[in-house]
Amino acid sequence: MAELISSTGKSGGRHQSRLPVRVDLTALVDLAFLLITFFMLTTTLLKPKVMPLVMPVGPSAAVAQSSTMTICIGRNQALCYLGMADKPLISPKQVAFGDDLQQTILQTGKRVFAATGKSMMVVIKPSQHSIYKNLVNTLDELNITQTSSYAIAAISPKDIDMLKQKGIY
Repeated sequence: MAELISSTGKSGGRHQSRLPVRVDLTALVDLAFLLITFFMLTTTLLKPKVMPLVMPVGPSAAVAQSSTMTICIGRNQALCYLGMADKPLISPKQVAFGDDLQQTILQTGKRVFAATGKSMMVVIKPSQHSIYKNLVNTLDELNITQTSSYAIAAISPKDIDMLKQKGIY
């Protein structure tokens, strides 16, 4: 039990005898812990930010290579090309994450729409040396550019070779 005890003392030259004052602080300590617990359980420190991601349910449909852009994510940069890895329609371009990637997505999307009249499909292929932050940044750029069709796929050996040639694997 917590107590507060005052001592006897002399005042004004004469000796006064006081009874010790005892204040029980147990209830105050209990109330303090109850309030701390209440506020810890009811306070929201940071609201999570979530981006909706819709995954296909059934088998996937084939997409023309002329409207498929591939983004291979390396250690700290990405490699973008249009078409297949064996014969890309646009030569592989090394881009930094952020505005450079955003501009590449917009330009390629405009080119695909002008050539085919359809929207572009983007395939994201993270390498084993890429970091999670870069994958999220790529998804953010696709969201900003309002790219509606994209998928995350396993990286192929041909894509790994291209990343190694550019020095970003």
